[in-house]
Amino acid sequence: MMSSDEPGTTPFHSAQASFSKFQRQYQQTLDRWTPHVLQRWLATFFLLALFMLRIVLSQGWYIVCYGLAIYLLNLLLAFLQPKFDPSLEDDLLADEIEEGGDQSVPVLPSQRDDEFRPFVRRLPEWQFWLSATRATLVSLFCTVSEVFDVPVYWPILVVYFCVLFALTMRRQIQHMIKYKYIPFDIGRKARYGGSK
Repeated sequence: MMSSDEPGTTPFHSAQASFSKFQRQYQQTLDRWTPHVLQRWLATFFLLALFMLRIVLSQGWYIVCYGLAIYLLNLLLAFLQPKFDPSLEDDLLADEIEEGGDQSVPVLPSQRDDEFRPFVRRLPEWQFWLSATRATLVSLFCTVSEVFDVPVYWPILVVYFCVLFALTMRRQIQHMIKYKYIPFDIGRKARYGGSK
């Protein structure tokens, strides 16, 4: 005799199983896209161009566009910053010394002839791409509804974003110069163990 209380027969369990199946398929798709960096970014730029075309042709949803631009700027900054920020490490060390802590704490190399430390990003490229693509898709979805079409004077938003971008990037570039790091692989790659 079968009872109706068996696990897996309730609507909740079937919905949970369907959601788990959808999650696995979604993750499989993302895993297949991982090695195709150029194609992923081209698809994202296509979505951004589609979004911008939608904004320009409809002459609306400027708040959505501004929100997306600010979010993408934050992602870019996290992508350009090192995971272990030297300025924060200096501040923490100074605070510890001020509080009477151990003054013989070993300091990480900071000179040119010191130990090599590779650049590790605060936001990896994969997460940058995934977050940017999701944000663009959400922004495109928001342009379907009139609820998000708030009337604003868009030139002020453009000027404010340009000033914010210039000041933020200036500060980031000064930080890169001060702590002598470059977040990109520029130049010829060194090959080890091969013939010359």
